[in-house]
Amino acid sequence: MQGPVPGLRLLLIVVISAVMIVSDARFDKLTPVRSVIGTGMAPIHWLGNAPSEVEHWVAGLFTTREDLRAENEDLRARMLILERRALKYAALASENNELRRLMNSSDVLDDRVIVGEIVSVSPDPFSHEVVINKGSRDGVTVGQAILDANGLMGQVQQTSSFTSRILLVSDSSHAVPVEVVRNGLRAILLGNGDINSLELVHVPDTADVREGDLLVSSGLGGRFPKGYPVAEVAEITKESGEPFVNIEATPKARLNQSRLVLVVFSPEGDPDKDGNMHGQDDSAVNIGLEPDADEVR
Repeated sequence: MQGPVPGLRLLLIVVISAVMIVSDARFDKLTPVRSVIGTGMAPIHWLGNAPSEVEHWVAGLFTTREDLRAENEDLRARMLILERRALKYAALASENNELRRLMNSSDVLDDRVIVGEIVSVSPDPFSHEVVINKGSRDGVTVGQAILDANGLMGQVQQTSSFTSRILLVSDSSHAVPVEVVRNGLRAILLGNGDINSLELVHVPDTADVREGDLLVSSGLGGRFPKGYPVAEVAEITKESGEPFVNIEATPKARLNQSRLVLVVFSPEGDPDKDGNMHGQDDSAVNIGLEPDADEVR
């Protein structure tokens, strides 16, 4: 007995592929399959990250006593700075919460976060994506904002049980509603495939935008929390006769350098699988903070 004709095999494969593409594009039927595959890929991500972890471990074995002493002194100084700031911020938080209660607003001052670690980077030069070691079992869902210590990095694009795939703000398919801190001007910040540059689009040539202006998330659309630093205006180009100006901005987040990230939960986030609410992690207290000049002297 002979097997199926090779041409018939090819036709069968093409038909099955077409059915799967249509099912995924129109009916979103393959999302569970991708989640299962992502869960199965978790050990591969961990193995890929193992050489770096071993390198750090081996380097730690040869750290000198003087280096450890200097590092401890530096950490103590930073801890004192943060403790001093915490005292000031505790009073401000209490005052702000009281004002929110008086305004019949939410009592929650900060968004809840969990700390994750980047374990893999997409090798595709046209796709700016990373994988973190937090997934659906940690309460992570598609669309959640991702931060590093300096600003907004991107959003969760896909989750599995143990990992999540993150789309960075620099990806050409990514957009963030932002506003200029100085005057509240709202616009859309687009990724352009350049890890070090973003584009502020549809800004009229009469708009009050200056180089050095800080752009923060506006909160419009409900996808990204309001007020997180996203980028800083780097260059403004005006072309004669054009109604809009070309504005380039530099991301605040270290998109290709940060290793630890924060997954942001909305104030009314759902409890995790154990029924516990995700509280603010202590690692988040230094977001966007740099020591003042009078504090490091």
